[in-house]
Amino acid sequence: MSSLSVNSELVFYINGKKIVEKNADPEEMLLAYLRRKGFFATSVFSTSNHTDVTTFLLFYDHLHDRLFKLKMNACLQPICSLHGAAVVTIEGIGSTKTKLHPVQEHIAKAHGSQCWFCTPGMVMSMYTLLRNNPQPTMEDIRETLGGDKQICILMDLIYIFRSMNSNAEHKNLKILFSFF
Repeated sequence: MSSLSVNSELVFYINGKKIVEKNADPEEMLLAYLRRKGFFATSVFSTSNHTDVTTFLLFYDHLHDRLFKLKMNACLQPICSLHGAAVVTIEGIGSTKTKLHPVQEHIAKAHGSQCWFCTPGMVMSMYTLLRNNPQPTMEDIRETLGGDKQICILMDLIYIFRSMNSNAEHKNLKILFSFF
């Protein structure tokens, strides 16, 4: 008679740090887990099930035996689904304590948004796009940023992208921000 072995250890990475959780709660979402572990930059915003600002980048190598990058909603992603994955939050791509990522830097220099509430989602969307596609088309850009635009920042986005387009030092950033 064979016995089924169940592994009660969840192993994944957050911003390059290995995480091992024993007996993880299968109902706990990544956003709650991130908050519990001290990652507070991922925003929580939900109206009519629109949660695009809770995005993060996921390098996933589970079952498919390949590497790919996704923009995901931390408030909808159970942590148990992350076994073998590497999660990068907005804190993981750059900060004022380390060094800002060029996307973060350009948004900050342009005084990016009114309340900064949606900014983490916009940054992660742009970062994910550039990681997946260093030469995005206008359609790629529109599709990527479409879900992150909140009413309070529509006009700010125009100024952000105009500023980034004129100040971009990196060719890919210039391409990314040229559509406004």
